[in-house]
Parts: sequence; C-alpha cells; structure tokens
Amino acid sequence: MSWFLKSARLWKAVGCAALAAMVSCTSVGYAAPDYDMIGKRFAEVLQNSHFSRVKFSAELYEHFLDCYLQMIDPQHLYFTEEDVQMLRKSYADSFGDYLLAGETAKLAQSLYGMYSERVLRHIAQAEEMLKRYEKNPPAFDSDRSVPRTRRKLPRAKNNAELDQVWRDQVEDMLLTEICRRENVARLAAEKGKPDPNAKEPSPAEKILARLKRVRMEVQEADLEDMVSQVLNAVAHVYDPHSDYMGAREEKAFKDMIKASLVGIGAQLKEDDDGSTRIDGIVKGGPADKNGQLKLGDHIVAVDSKGDGNWTDILYMSIDKVVNLIRGKKDVPVKLRVQSAESGDERIITIVRDEVPMTESIASARIVDMHERGPQGEVRTYRLGILTLPSFYIDMDKGAVQCASDVRLLLTRMLREKVQGLVVDLRTNGGGSLNEVRKMVGFFTGAGPVVQVKEARGQVERLTVSGGALFRGEMVVLTSKGSASASEIFAGAMKDYGRAVIVGDERTYGKGTVQVPHSLGDFMPLSSSREGAGLIKVTVQKFYRINGASTQLKGVSSDIELPTITSGLQIGEGEMDYAMQYDAIAPAGRYVQSQRIAKMLPRLRELSAARVKADRDLQNNVWYANYRRRILDENSLSLNKEKRQAQIEELRSFKKASDADRKVRYEKMAHDDAEHLTVYRLNLSDVSAQDLPLATKEDKEKFMREAKNPEDELEESIDYPSTLDPVLRESLYIVRDMVDLR
Repeated sequence: MSWFLKSARLWKAVGCAALAAMVSCTSVGYAAPDYDMIGKRFAEVLQNSHFSRVKFSAELYEHFLDCYLQMIDPQHLYFTEEDVQMLRKSYADSFGDYLLAGETAKLAQSLYGMYSERVLRHIAQAEEMLKRYEKNPPAFDSDRSVPRTRRKLPRAKNNAELDQVWRDQVEDMLLTEICRRENVARLAAEKGKPDPNAKEPSPAEKILARLKRVRMEVQEADLEDMVSQVLNAVAHVYDPHSDYMGAREEKAFKDMIKASLVGIGAQLKEDDDGSTRIDGIVKGGPADKNGQLKLGDHIVAVDSKGDGNWTDILYMSIDKVVNLIRGKKDVPVKLRVQSAESGDERIITIVRDEVPMTESIASARIVDMHERGPQGEVRTYRLGILTLPSFYIDMDKGAVQCASDVRLLLTRMLREKVQGLVVDLRTNGGGSLNEVRKMVGFFTGAGPVVQVKEARGQVERLTVSGGALFRGEMVVLTSKGSASASEIFAGAMKDYGRAVIVGDERTYGKGTVQVPHSLGDFMPLSSSREGAGLIKVTVQKFYRINGASTQLKGVSSDIELPTITSGLQIGEGEMDYAMQYDAIAPAGRYVQSQRIAKMLPRLRELSAARVKADRDLQNNVWYANYRRRILDENSLSLNKEKRQAQIEELRSFKKASDADRKVRYEKMAHDDAEHLTVYRLNLSDVSAQDLPLATKEDKEKFMREAKNPEDELEESIDYPSTLDPVLRESLYIVRDMVDLR
C-alpha cells in the first residue's frame, strides 16, 4: 500500500489493531468526557511531573504545532509549506494556551477540520485521476520516480507542487498494483495454479476502494481522536514516550502490558470491499468455542449490546469496529456475518470472555545437542532457550507477573539439568521495571540492578536480594527492537560479566521510565471522571550499574550477528525530540566477573568461522545491504520496465535462495534428527512428568490464521528444528562457553 494511504491512518496511533477484536474496553455508557478540563489537567500534570520540568513557553508552542503537523501528515502529503506558515501565524504562539485556558476541544476541532478538508480534497483528486486512468492508463514509460518515503523531505511549497506530488503518488499506487498482479500471475503460471487475482476488480477499482476506507476513517473521527492527537503532539515534544491515551487506548494499553485480553478472540483485518474480515481465530477463545465464526468470514454489522440496534461497519476503521465488538466478560455481542464460502448472511452471537494470549507470555525450550568428539566419543550438551516477548504485569490486579512465570520455567530447567541458556529478547519492547529487576536477580543474585535518576538529580540504586537461581552459562540475544526493560536486563548481564550479549550491533536505546497516571484522579469533582484517559509521562532516566545510560546508545553486542533487522533504521535516535545521552557514577557493591571477558576472543573467533560458512546468515548480510541501499536511494521508478527490474533483483535472489535452502534444509533436518533433540517447555508443561518434543505446530497453537492465496504460491521452506539461524548460532555460542569454562 502506498505511503499516502498509510499516512492518513498514522495520526490515530491505534497500536494493536491486528488483535483489535480481542480487546475489551470500558463501556461507552458514561457521560461525555470533559475534554477541555482533561486538556487543562493534562498540561498541568505534564509540566509538573515530566523529568525535564520544562514549563510551557512560546518556543515550545511552535514545537507543539510542528509535532502535530508531523504526526498527522508524516509523509508531507496534505499540508504545503504555505499552509504551515499560515498555521504558524495562527497557532505558533498560542498552541499551549488553548489547553491552559480550557479550550482544548476548540483547538482540536479547528486543526482537525483543516486536516480533514485537505485529506478529503486530495482523496477526491486521486479518485478523479484513477477514474481517468481506468479508461486511459498511463504508459509508465517516463524517467520519473517517486520517493519511497517523504518523511524527511521538504514539504511542497504550494498547491501546484503538491498536486504534482499526488499525480506521482497515484501513478505509483497504480503501477505497484499492476506489477504485483503480473508477478503473482507469473508465479501462479510457473506453479501450474490458478491466478488468485483473476476475479479481483481492476487495479484502479481496488485502489478506489482503499481510498474510500481512508475517507470514511477521516470522516468518522470523534472528539476523543481529535483531542488525543493534540495532547500527544504536546507530550511528544517533551519526549517520544510521554503519551496521552483516551479511554479506548487506556484499556488496550493495560491489556497489552498484562498479556491478557477480554473479547471474542478473533483477529480482524480491513478488506478492500469495506467489510472487516476474520483473519485469525484464537484457539480456545470465545469465537473458537462458539464454532460458528469461520476464517475468511466478513463482518458487515455489529449489535454491541444485543438489543437489536445494529451498526453498519462497512468501511469503518478497525479501532471503531473494536469499540463496537468490545464489552464486559460474559456479555454477548451479535455479529452480522457474510460467509466466506457461500456468501450467505447469518447472525452469530458470541459471549465475550477471557482470551488466552499464550504467544505473549514467557515460554521455553530445551535442546539436547549431541556432538561427536575427536576420539569418536559422543558428548551431549543440554541447553535452554527462554523466550520473553515482554516484561508483562497486570497493572490492575497484579495476578499476571512475568518474573513468577520465568521462575517456574527456570526451576524446571534446573530440574532438567540445563547447562547453558539463551535468553531471547529480540522482540521484547520492555515492560515493568520491577519485573525486570526481579529477573536480573535470578541470574546474578543479590546486588544492584539499575540506577534511576529523578528530575532533581537524586539517584536511587534499585537492588535485588537473595541468591541466584540459575548459574549456568548464558547468552542474551537482542535486536534493534529490544528496548527499555530489555536493555536494563541486557545491560546488567553485561556489567556483571554474567552473559554474552549477542545480536544486532546494539539495542533500541530507550533509557527512560514512564509512569501512567489516570487523569480522572486530577479532575475536579464538578467534572466527569469517566473516560478521562491516561497520561503516561517520563519521570525518570535509568542507567546501567556501570553508570552509562542506555538512552540513544543502547547496549552493544559482544558478538554481532547478521540478522534480518540489521539493515533497518530502528532506534531511539530515529525519533523526534529524543532525550539526550548522559552518564552518572557507577553503582557501588557490585563486582564484574572477568571470566567471560577472558573467553570472548575465542568465542568471537569460533562464531565468526561459523557465520562465514552459514549461507542463511550470509543471506541476512545480503538483505541488510539491500535494505540499506534502497533506503539511501529512496526512489521508486515510475517506469514499468525499470520498476520490474527493481522487483526482479529481489525476486531472483529469493528464488535462488529458496532453491538452495530446499536442498540444504533437507540435509540439515536429517543431521538434526541425529544431533538435536528439542523439547517444548511452556508454562503448561512445567509440571509434566516428561516434556513433549517441540514441533513447528507449537507456533500455530495460539491462533488459526486465514491463508493468503498469494502466500500459498510461495513454497514454504521452514528452517529445521523449530529454530532460526540466529538462534542456532546463539546456542552454538553457549555450547562453546560450556567447553571453555
């Protein structure tokens, strides 16, 4: 999808739309929130609580406006430089005053009105062009090109320049869809299968349907949406991680951080025909137990309260559909559904309930690695993998805690006599500071874990007591996506000399602590507190026990591996208004072991030799270099022949790589059957007498997902033994550590 289609949605900051239907939010039956008072209290809490303690000023007001415009128009497709200058004259010296004067709603509606007018005008312009192209398609033989992203490019000076930008955008969308269909048709012919796009509407019609959804999303925005964007623009000027969450997002945030949801247990996806498609069904969830909802079915209307009042949801945004499907546990919701198989329409009633989110909680595997020595002897290494998607906790009840779950898994690993462990934090974006503090102690024993600095400069050293739970060899596997609490954990392991840090060059680089406050607690008695939302504000910076901040710099790897994320531009340094790096004095009463430092040169030498010979890891090198090149070039040709050549470069590499992998993976699977045994260790397995063997189906146990006809044309070649190349190399590093100790 083109960047301009995405940009119209980014301003909403919906977040977890992919699993949106699982979310249950607060009932919409409360009195309308007082957004003017909410804005006023938000401004007061932000100024008084934020780490910087910076007060509102004329200089900040201009940044508020700039941040707002960048958030609603990140690709610079709606506002010209002339527009920006006009808005600066009106709001650059007064933006914050609207909040302080209790006129937040007025400001939000005024700004959104201008945004809406421009979006709708350009959508209409694009629709007219597409209708003309339907009758008289472009030749696509020019030497023109469009940028892949306009985020860092100057805005168009005036409407005439912006009109040309849109002509280029429409041609890009059309050419992208045409090339996609031709490539799918060619692949289908090669496989001797029918073209999945044969019954699709024309490329222009398909794009017109997408534009219609964007228009509907813009038109259906409510005051909560509008106010949220204004308040977030203000918060993000203080730093990228301070936020305002309206009632809908507040509930979603709490569900996410506790890794537990209440809803129907279905994954939703927008369809080009305007309906909402069932793209996944959680196994064991309410929809799965009900049995009537099928993969691929289309929801066209929702009766949220079961009282016969139906809401047509055609072309409605996912978050608005969620708001209708949501509700309290044990309360039914009715869905009007069109069958994916017959097209028949039927009504389904599903009782909302707790949804198991097993893919979001800690899990583990145990790997027996059988190696033959120089004298023919066989030595078995028993190694563990601990996968931790986040440091989750139930903010309301405290019943769900990451550290408690990890303790159970580690205790079973000790019972299984695991010698070494890989802690996989590659997708871990953070979570509870207290949970990560407890987890560090599982591996280091008593001592300092992290240092926290308050706004006034006081430094508190957070410690943990008790003895270590696991004393075996350790690798902490990270990526550019490992952030916040993950960086506290990785930094502590590095500072204690407790583990080898492996992965991307460095982690994300978020070294700040946010505390959520319910704005309802700050509202006057005369105002409604319901629906006031949440302010998440940065109140502290955290530092490793060696005194270094993780802010911007992250935690560097001891052994860097070629990964699929190494070529991506991800990290705190890519964020606007990021706080700066600094350092403080090291914490006392901790000793860094030099044992791992002494073995690191040999570990690097052994790993480098394997990486050089590993074709999968070398493929990652190619992909990383390819991504860096196209990001640097930032250009897509509008010449069809050149565009196909750009596509063919990646397609040819993938085709050759797939052919090579098919042969190699058959041999690897055969060798693994002799040398590797992988056991599953989920929380449900910790008390089992014997651990089950891990299978590739374990990953699919959480959800049944709809199959994409285009994906089925691609030959599925799974990496052997439920591992991946980077994880396998991490296990080899742990094995080397066992040998070298």
